[in-house]
Amino acid sequence: MRPEQACPIGPVVDIVFSRWTTPILWALHTFGRQRFVELERLIGTITPKVLTQRLRQMERDGLVVRTYYQEVPPRVEYEISELGRSLSPLFATLNDWSQANLARVEKAREAYDAAGTPGPGRRH
Repeated sequence: MRPEQACPIGPVVDIVFSRWTTPILWALHTFGRQRFVELERLIGTITPKVLTQRLRQMERDGLVVRTYYQEVPPRVEYEISELGRSLSPLFATLNDWSQANLARVEKAREAYDAAGTPGPGRRH
């Protein structure tokens, strides 16, 4: 069995859930059309180089639309595409899961860390 057959959503996870794709899509979905510097401010910790790379890849994947305005100075705006917007139910579900379960995940981590490193008598 090929790996992509073992997990049919693997390619989608690679596209949508890379380190910066999700925050970029979330920002464009939540705040609408944005200029580069506005996106940079909304996301906060992303470097201009990485933001440029991710936006290009997302445009290539059809998730983002880039509009160039021939003005002085030139202006470029980015917005989520219809394809990108089709991910909204998925993001809403993940947001709901996050609200309901992140505290439980944190408690599980704390319990695991408090128990120490797995030893010979502890299953892992």
